[in-house]
Amino acid sequence: MKLTTSLCVVAMSLSIGVDAAKYQVNDAALSNQVDEKHASRGLSRYQNELGPRPFYLLDDMDDGALKSALKRCENRLFFKKTDFSIGHRGAPMQFPEHTKESYMAAAKMGAGVIECDVTFTKDKQLVCRHSQCDLHTTTNILGIPELASKCSQPFVPANAATSTPATAQCCTSDITLAEFKSLCGKMDASDPTATTAEQYMQGTANWRTDLYSQCGTLLTHAESIQLFNKLGVKMTPELKAPSVSMPFEGDYSQQDYAQQMIDEYKAAGVSPKRVLPQSFNLSDVEYWVEHEPRFARQAVYLDDRMYTQADYVPSLSDMMSLREKGVRVIAPPMWALLTLDEEQQLVASDYAKYARQAGLKIITWTLERDGPLKAGGGWYHQSISEAINNDGDTYQVLDALAKKVGVIGVFSDWPATTSYYANCMNLD
Repeated sequence: MKLTTSLCVVAMSLSIGVDAAKYQVNDAALSNQVDEKHASRGLSRYQNELGPRPFYLLDDMDDGALKSALKRCENRLFFKKTDFSIGHRGAPMQFPEHTKESYMAAAKMGAGVIECDVTFTKDKQLVCRHSQCDLHTTTNILGIPELASKCSQPFVPANAATSTPATAQCCTSDITLAEFKSLCGKMDASDPTATTAEQYMQGTANWRTDLYSQCGTLLTHAESIQLFNKLGVKMTPELKAPSVSMPFEGDYSQQDYAQQMIDEYKAAGVSPKRVLPQSFNLSDVEYWVEHEPRFARQAVYLDDRMYTQADYVPSLSDMMSLREKGVRVIAPPMWALLTLDEEQQLVASDYAKYARQAGLKIITWTLERDGPLKAGGGWYHQSISEAINNDGDTYQVLDALAKKVGVIGVFSDWPATTSYYANCMNLD
């Protein structure tokens, strides 16, 4: 069906009268972007399927200006992809992480950027997995005897008499690429009380689901690039820390690994502007700054010092030092960026203020990973838990991150929520 710009403007133009200075929604501006060119292509940029969750969260919000502003977008016809919405491992709240199905779901939900965590196989081929050694919880490898036997630590059943939990450890570096591709992705879970491998592969959290977890399609890093190109999204690969000693097999160094990841984007002809390479290892970012400066312009330093270094205290000089090393984008967990003021309102933390003062752009992780928020959330909300008491507070957190901190993107396990917020607030 062909829609003209004027028809879209009539269908989509909205405005609000509540706290307009802070929450103005400019749907006319968005509508004006929907021209004949987009219409002739089926408006693929805008036909995203957010599903019910953003509206469930909206209904669960406490009454106030933000809820009123967001409700003005409930009946919008089209939602565009937005770089503010980053698919964390795809859409793993319901789909097995780092699978084709999970990635496609994230794109359908408006994620403008999607993540492939990158690690390597025994034959040094790059694949999408959150950890080099998570195959025992994210795939069916323990159900395939000939592959289970290759695991670094084969399955050991739980022993109730000694209160010993079940264990296993299966790594991508234990198997070849061909063997990796024969696996099925599943929800990331395990049952520590299991006495069989089949039981061990269960344990999905009750707020997630196995409904879409029959056999997720695993992808190589190169295949993820092809898919993301087809989906029309930007790409944020994370170079995962190896669980094996480097150099691997005597001749595969950390630098080789970091370069190989970038080389696969070059081979696919992907513009560096569409790639946000990430690493928790600052030396990886420094390597890209020196050897791949075009890709390094958007390289993301995933900062874990707030929880891995007991004596770490953020400072402006520290942030300036990162800037001087070539870091342009920093990404700590959400709780590092937010705190509460005397009135229990969400405000920017000192970490966030110093990062902004140093000229660093900020991305954060991970929304909708704590599960239900009625008890204040979990690890990701630890600095603001006293002000969190319902799932609708997800939007309060998003709003504080966007307006108080000024983040440019938010990783989410269900990117439809972040896409809805970004579209409604006209962030792009």
